[in-house]
Amino acid sequence: MLKGFAWIISVGNELLIGRVVNTNAAWLAAKLTYLGYAVRRIIVVPDEENEIVEAFRDAMARSDVVVSTGGLGPTPDDITNLAFCKALGVEAEVNEEALRMVREKYESRGYPMTPEREKMAKMPPGAVPLPNPVGTAPGILYQRGDKVVVLLPGVPREMEAIFENSVEPLLKSRGPPVYFSEKVVVVRGVPEADVAPILKEVVKIDPRLYVKSHPKGYEVDAPLLHIHIYASAGREEEAQGIVKKAAERLVELLKSRPGAEVSTS
Repeated sequence: MLKGFAWIISVGNELLIGRVVNTNAAWLAAKLTYLGYAVRRIIVVPDEENEIVEAFRDAMARSDVVVSTGGLGPTPDDITNLAFCKALGVEAEVNEEALRMVREKYESRGYPMTPEREKMAKMPPGAVPLPNPVGTAPGILYQRGDKVVVLLPGVPREMEAIFENSVEPLLKSRGPPVYFSEKVVVVRGVPEADVAPILKEVVKIDPRLYVKSHPKGYEVDAPLLHIHIYASAGREEEAQGIVKKAAERLVELLKSRPGAEVSTS
């Protein structure tokens, strides 16, 4: 029932040296998953042209949707849009609509246009600029055949605003609607190693199930697991039914373990 594979590319030295936590990737992964896409890679690359070019080429060859964040601003290290053009083998050009967006933002605050600011309007021929309601750098939408590539700013509130306003409706419209359901089962007193064969049994219920355990305690001394159950289907009630059936079976099997304390949410 999935609409395709997706890759997320996060650009920025600050992510690689640990100065900034990559919350953008987690947010996007959740969004893409609930839109019906299977996120296959989340990669982080530095602000280096060759690294960014390689990441885009690899992503476009192996996925249906690519979303990048970071590197769209006016500073010298903001080169994601230019590197993307190189990955495509085309010359970057100033998009007039994007230039208008950038100019209006700066001139409304009394700032002149500069070559550095104009750089934010450069993108591949045929690309579509995406309005940035809370910042200055437009996002970039590029489609080639069945491939969709979206370049977004790295500032979280800008990235989220552009995605929700301009990208989410497009991705939602591609392919049949996909509905997800989720439930969490919490179990105390059973080590994760002992739960593993139970999870293998539960996922046999339906191929659209995904079950993952997340340890929260200590494996031997005080085991505590949060077990997330997800399912996708073409109808919402169908996804909910799959999750309900899996959760009931999981709880039944867990309660058969001596000392297990089980709850659901």
